[in-house]
Amino acid sequence: MIVAVSVIALSLALGLIAGGLAGFYGGWTDTLVNVYITNAFLALPGILIAIAFVAFLGPGLGNLIIALSISGWVGYARLIRAQVMAVKEREFVEAARALGASDIRLLVRHIFPNILQPLIVQAAIGMAAAVLAEATLSFLGLGIPAPAASWGAMLNDGRSHLFESPHLVFFPAMAVMLSVLSFNFIGDALRDYLDPRTRLSVGM
Repeated sequence: MIVAVSVIALSLALGLIAGGLAGFYGGWTDTLVNVYITNAFLALPGILIAIAFVAFLGPGLGNLIIALSISGWVGYARLIRAQVMAVKEREFVEAARALGASDIRLLVRHIFPNILQPLIVQAAIGMAAAVLAEATLSFLGLGIPAPAASWGAMLNDGRSHLFESPHLVFFPAMAVMLSVLSFNFIGDALRDYLDPRTRLSVGM
């Protein structure tokens, strides 16, 4: 859970900076971030980037969080870019710009608060992916080292005793599955709750 929350927080921070700048300024900034940088990261599977990073720097909590954040910020950046490009053209942003608001104030006070709904939903679903990625790296011996508890490490330790003591594998696997399933359900519930069209149809 510590890894999942930290990875989502760091990925969101990186995505807000990159996606916000690309969507707000456009031009060569958008081309650099959206065409070159994000496409370069998307060209490689995220788990391979994380494995290479952790294998190079060594296992550890901090290295694991950084590795998963490096491979996970791209999705948030593209989502934020698209949302910022849509919101920055709306009337209240144009009114604030006409009143002399700075670019930072426009982003922080007027644009970012109006794109929170898809970010919250994406973050909830991203928690499930972060839990699964941490378990995968720990299973491979590249996650959090002992004596810290990790479901992936428990699976790795229990697989040699699978037939005589199957519970050593069953309970960590169920914990991972239930966590991933729960975060996906939370993401779906938040999407339905925060979408005004869904709430309107339910009320009718």
